[in-house]
Amino acid sequence: MKIAIVCYPTFGGSGVVATELGLELARRGHEIHFITYSQPVRLALLSKNVHYHEVNVPEYPLFHYQPYELALSSKLVDMVKLYKIELLHVHYAIPHAYAGYMAKQMLKDEGINIPMVTTLHGTDITLVGNHPFYKPAVTFSINKSDFVTSVSQSLKDATLELFNIKNEIEVIPNFIEITKNRVESDVPCQRSVMAEPSERIITHISNFRKVKRIPDVIKIFYNIQKQIPAKLMMVGDGPEKEKAEHLCQELGIENKVIFFGNSNEIDKILCLTDLFLLPSETESFGLAALEAMACRVPVISSNSGGLAEVNFEGVSGYLSDVGNVEEMAENALKILTDDSKLEEFKDNALAVAKQFDIQNILPLYEALYQKAINKYL
Repeated sequence: MKIAIVCYPTFGGSGVVATELGLELARRGHEIHFITYSQPVRLALLSKNVHYHEVNVPEYPLFHYQPYELALSSKLVDMVKLYKIELLHVHYAIPHAYAGYMAKQMLKDEGINIPMVTTLHGTDITLVGNHPFYKPAVTFSINKSDFVTSVSQSLKDATLELFNIKNEIEVIPNFIEITKNRVESDVPCQRSVMAEPSERIITHISNFRKVKRIPDVIKIFYNIQKQIPAKLMMVGDGPEKEKAEHLCQELGIENKVIFFGNSNEIDKILCLTDLFLLPSETESFGLAALEAMACRVPVISSNSGGLAEVNFEGVSGYLSDVGNVEEMAENALKILTDDSKLEEFKDNALAVAKQFDIQNILPLYEALYQKAINKYL
């Protein structure tokens, strides 16, 4: 199949999932065309089956804000015609499904019918999409898609609750490439670089937005380090980072917390990690938690959104109500203070992650693609 993938090219979960999906599809022999405004961060190497087409938005003084949707839909039309693309897979309802629908209509006028699969990732529904200004466009885009998927049952339920959706929504969960993320035995983790042998290493990875409840991460760690020697590794960047640094200083733990910023070496960082913290206000799925679990790292998280579908209570970690930092710290200490229990949770985390291996999830997309293509035959 010849498939165009439209996504955000940034460090966010949806862009990572879209890119990894495209790369695995290419390895299976499909021809993949990434169409976005810059090269996705996980798209390190192009090949004969992987192509990248940049969407350029020309500057024009008439527009106060340059119309990316218009440029994207025009680019989609050109690429479909040039490469005879058979299917559009767009990640996010707006602006991507909206632009994809416009491209479909332009192509239809030229006698070209092409199906569009829209994958909902979360922010496009729970934050941006639910804003009254965008709600009609989101509803329209979802209903005009040929097929719609969501990354969790929780997100599907939220979408049906918030919008007047007439389309079916199929749950296809996010995935992980276990063989890539699992730490190889012949590559030892250099824990001594980050911590003393007696110290536990705790990690948080996110885009440091308010929804991630970064102060809760710091407070949970503060309670942990009062009981056992520990270090906290904070990976990512965003508007809450500076406040987090100030909070560490106020609590007197700045020497125990390391801020890395954005990193392309997540696997190496998780290799060193004993426990992962994700106390978010909401997560449509919890891809960061799954990435940690794939590296044998148990997770302490909130129970909101789709997290309970990824982090299994008492197996791969523990879940608590949003904001209950005391219970989260207590659960963390249950795992961290007992070496044998820590190893048990590490093994369990990997076992749960294997259920979401890309080799199990990708055939679900391939079957859906074929169904979408057959719709227009």
